[in-house]
Amino acid sequence: MDLKRINDFEWGVGDSGKIFASEALIEEIKGDDSLDQVSNVARLPGIIGKSLAMPDIHRGYGFPIGGVAAFDLETGVISPGGVGYDINCSVRLLKTNLKKGDLIGREKELVHSLARCVPSGVGVRGAVKLDKKKLDEVLVGGAQWAVDAGYGLAEDWKHIEDGGKLAGAMPEAVSVKAKGRGMNQLGTLGAGNHFLDVLIVDEVFDDEVARVFGLELGQVVILIHCGSRGLGHQVASDYIKLMGDVARRDDREQMIDDRGEVMDRELVNAPIKSELGKKYFGAMCAAANFAFANKQIISHFVRENLKHYFPSLKMEVVYDICHNIAKVESHFVDGKKKDVLVMRKGATRAFGPGREEICEDYRKVGQPVLLPGSMGTPSYVLVGTNEAMKKSWGSCAHGAGRVMSRSEAHRNLSFDEAKKNMEELGIFVEAGGKKGMIEEAPGSYKDVDEVVRVCNNVGLGRKVVRLSPKLVVIG
Repeated sequence: MDLKRINDFEWGVGDSGKIFASEALIEEIKGDDSLDQVSNVARLPGIIGKSLAMPDIHRGYGFPIGGVAAFDLETGVISPGGVGYDINCSVRLLKTNLKKGDLIGREKELVHSLARCVPSGVGVRGAVKLDKKKLDEVLVGGAQWAVDAGYGLAEDWKHIEDGGKLAGAMPEAVSVKAKGRGMNQLGTLGAGNHFLDVLIVDEVFDDEVARVFGLELGQVVILIHCGSRGLGHQVASDYIKLMGDVARRDDREQMIDDRGEVMDRELVNAPIKSELGKKYFGAMCAAANFAFANKQIISHFVRENLKHYFPSLKMEVVYDICHNIAKVESHFVDGKKKDVLVMRKGATRAFGPGREEICEDYRKVGQPVLLPGSMGTPSYVLVGTNEAMKKSWGSCAHGAGRVMSRSEAHRNLSFDEAKKNMEELGIFVEAGGKKGMIEEAPGSYKDVDEVVRVCNNVGLGRKVVRLSPKLVVIG
């Protein structure tokens, strides 16, 4: 892959790609074929500008994880590989009125209790029972449905991206099989890299913005990372097959680019304005709303659980941010405002001050950007910038990003070693099994401090606070 250094934190990938990374991160990124994926995305019909990648980039299905691209609504395409299997895999930050000292001596009891109140694992069932009618309501109403159903407070959804409810959801575009997989999974964490962390604000970089977000030194906060569970996975599988069937019927139109070269089959797609493209977008919005509802219900369970230990507990949503999503947004293209479709795969919005999409409480400073590390390393809260609006379609990294595959992690680390590492760091972990403990160990991920340094220096997001993990529940 032709990689050209532009400056300390920007690199050209071929003719039409760009990655934001430091020299140290680039050396790690070269270890997989994610740079080839950046180049492949640049060849999709209707792309505007360059195919972009965030500093946490690693190989994904279709788009690299950490990939961002914008498409013309008339000539562009939408691809399930540009969103991901876990539609609206995302992170929520909750702030509390607890302090670090409130946890001391109760860590094991608390982490065990939290693990019990939020079911985790592949295919695990949740406590929320739905029928077909109610599930369709969830797919339309998202987090707002969950609050109306008694799972949370009226103000919870006001600090969620898009109010926790994407317009354009089409439950009828979600297959019976997808609905069946999601029917009993609301309020569950899932597996893989999904987690529930209790952390401490241990450093403040921007006092003014931290005050706006309601964050202060020594405060106990909670991060929840999960998505649309089996429902979202099946939506992706269904539309990859449907678009693939069309591509096989008309190979030249769908899978040959304007240079006459065969496209990456993982980037199977449909024109945005086509019936199939519209159906996928509607199904994706529905799955995203399922994810919003799921995280809202988990938040409710966590709040109620912790009240048993801290009767005066106050717990509020700081923000909830999408990772794997496609959205129609207004951006400047060649000096003029234009509606475009932005696909973010393992990347988040980082909208700067003044954007109407940001909730009113934060609009003057910019939206919170949540960037978690691994279970043994810090996480960060950044704030979106006007620079990001110019450089990355208002996008930023979504985490540390894997540097070691899950299979490599098993070859290089044992469960006992992973557990000992966490004990030495003073972090109390409850894992759903040995597999998750090994795969999510800190050594499997890039240096989150370096990822944040790049984001901060490029202007994709400005540092606000650092969070140090104390209690970790791994799916």
